[in-house]
Amino acid sequence: MRLRTAAALSASAALLLATPGTTSAATATPTAPARALHAAPHGSGTACTPARPCSLEGARDRARRTAGPDRVELAGGTYARTAPLILTEADSGVTWAAARGAHPVLSGGRSVTGWARSAGGTWTAKVPAGVTPRQLFVDGERAVRAKGAPCAASTCDATKTGMTGAVATGIAGWQRPTDAEAVVKVRWRNYHCRIASVSGDLLTFAQPCWTNSAGGTNRTGPAWDSTTVDSARYSGVAHFENAPELLDTAGEFVWNPAARTVTYLPRKGQDMRRARVLAPSTEQLMRVDGAHDVRITGIGFAHAAYRQPDTDEGYAGTQAGLTLTGATGPVDHAGRFYTKPAAALTVRGGRQVTVENARFTHLGGAGVILEAGTKNSTVTRSTFTDLSSGGLYVGDTEPDPGADLAGERNTVSYNTLRHTGVEYTDSVGIWAGYEAELTVDHNTLDQMPYSGISVGWGWNQPEARQSVLRDNRITHNRITDVMRVQDGQHDGGAIYTQGAQPRSVISGNYINRSAYGNTERDGNGIYLDEQSSHLTVERNVLTRLGYKWVSNWADYGIGNTARDNWTDTDAPALTGTGSTMSGNRTTLDRLPAEALRVAAAAGAGGGRVEQLRPDLARTATATQSSTDQAAGAHLAVDGNSSTDSRTLLEPGAWLQLDLGDRRHVGQIEIWNDTSMTTAGFEVQTDSGTVHVEGKALRPTLLDIDTTTRFVRVKLTGTGRVGLAGVLVHP
Repeated sequence: MRLRTAAALSASAALLLATPGTTSAATATPTAPARALHAAPHGSGTACTPARPCSLEGARDRARRTAGPDRVELAGGTYARTAPLILTEADSGVTWAAARGAHPVLSGGRSVTGWARSAGGTWTAKVPAGVTPRQLFVDGERAVRAKGAPCAASTCDATKTGMTGAVATGIAGWQRPTDAEAVVKVRWRNYHCRIASVSGDLLTFAQPCWTNSAGGTNRTGPAWDSTTVDSARYSGVAHFENAPELLDTAGEFVWNPAARTVTYLPRKGQDMRRARVLAPSTEQLMRVDGAHDVRITGIGFAHAAYRQPDTDEGYAGTQAGLTLTGATGPVDHAGRFYTKPAAALTVRGGRQVTVENARFTHLGGAGVILEAGTKNSTVTRSTFTDLSSGGLYVGDTEPDPGADLAGERNTVSYNTLRHTGVEYTDSVGIWAGYEAELTVDHNTLDQMPYSGISVGWGWNQPEARQSVLRDNRITHNRITDVMRVQDGQHDGGAIYTQGAQPRSVISGNYINRSAYGNTERDGNGIYLDEQSSHLTVERNVLTRLGYKWVSNWADYGIGNTARDNWTDTDAPALTGTGSTMSGNRTTLDRLPAEALRVAAAAGAGGGRVEQLRPDLARTATATQSSTDQAAGAHLAVDGNSSTDSRTLLEPGAWLQLDLGDRRHVGQIEIWNDTSMTTAGFEVQTDSGTVHVEGKALRPTLLDIDTTTRFVRVKLTGTGRVGLAGVLVHP
């Protein structure tokens, strides 16, 4: 083990403990110390000088053999990795940094070359040995695995042993059906299982993937058999993918494992004779095992693979990007034995490890994992873009680990995450399991399929009720366009928690558009799920949400406080025992100046706030054709998307707003009720009618330009009109 002087360690510690919020981007590439070692993509030998740089391992080993230097500088370019760079306790105290002005990238990708024109405008190439191209990147743009249309449960009826529908879908006639996978989404869960056989109309799937996706394992959360592929909530296959018969859209590709070829249908303007095509191959690019006082700054990580989904394990999603693996395992309902995705950078048992100004792009799995008792470590001022799985995973799933394995005082701050969960849509932007004194602060999260930030675990199971969770802070984050409707995941929130977390705070966050335009009542702003307890939710700004701005539905989620927040909707009182709500500014149709200041300051760099639009319906007189029990028409104009108006079942049922005078109207929002009752209707104004097929969403947006006094929502057939809201914007 290399020896460090006390002075050197003290200087390193002082640097690492600097407040992330005051770190300048310029600190990523300071002037090189005189004794820095140098590495380059094609470096070799042991000199490690600017003129004669080493490889990454060469620089690491040289640093181990000497009492100094304490810095390795990476020249620009791509460092092709066939295995991770491993840093151990012997590498403690060393900074790994981009050289001044350089942009080094550790890449797990392999080039796919030798493209030849094939049928139907496609191009085909041989794939290098050892590469399984689950993802493909062409000239820096992610290609899409060829996929088909959805298959409803009435055709693709799933059971514990398989699925019908091989004939109706055409799979029975495919050339290589066992290369293809079924992708299924049930509530918050996502499944990817490869077809194993076709017999008549029956499909079977790889094991243990299908068994772990079905009910009866006794290894998932309580009552979770209601969200398996063979449950009543299963509504069908989202799509089948990776079959040549499905290759019909530019930008799609198919992998043929028998021939070891990949076939691609180019996008407009792509020339496959000149295109740079990369397939992820290496899973981990860097691993820090038990090291302390390590700093990783200014380095990029790209094209790392995630191999598990390509095996018979497949992807049996449980929650947040974790999966159930193995043919057998312990009986467990608290999620203690779920498997995290592979990540480009993994830190295990680290102390004072800092990752800053890093770039995580085009990954087949996740970006960063901090686990196995990592403490006092930070990921800051980094970007995460175009990831198949989640961005960051902090901590583990054991509620009461030993002291050495407990995650404590870790920080995730000033990062920007966009387009994570591209492939595994149940994953989240930032996940934390059982952590104490965790800080998730001033991050920007945008364009995500499921929850943005998720902290806590356990589902109120007896073994999880007493845990190490405490003193966590989720503050000043900007979370926009999450729980996107097109991704088909449900039962989450922009910020999601579980478990008792004494003295924990959710404050100063700006949340805009969570499950906005949803197909069912779903998509909370802040979701205190299951046993979430002892949390304070204060001074957050929450707008354009598919359902509640705050949800604490379980009476065993106790002692929560929601106070002094701003929102354009309302929510029922917190159900948790001893929980309170006070001082919240709800049902707003304009954000006040103080709320605008809080929202503008949130995120990695602050930013624009989408102001609310005045609602003429707030002062309108609402009437309806009939009233079912206490569900009066006024509940459609109360500004609360969790209360509903509802008529009786009748032909041509209607709800009408009288604005009191003729007003100029630019847009009308129709919010279906929580039972998604209203379908097949028209919106009538004084000057015309707009027809809407199918169910109203939450909301359906109608852009019009008219002057009217009356707005009427009227069924075209027989049924009920049930609405959580009708908003009329000038």
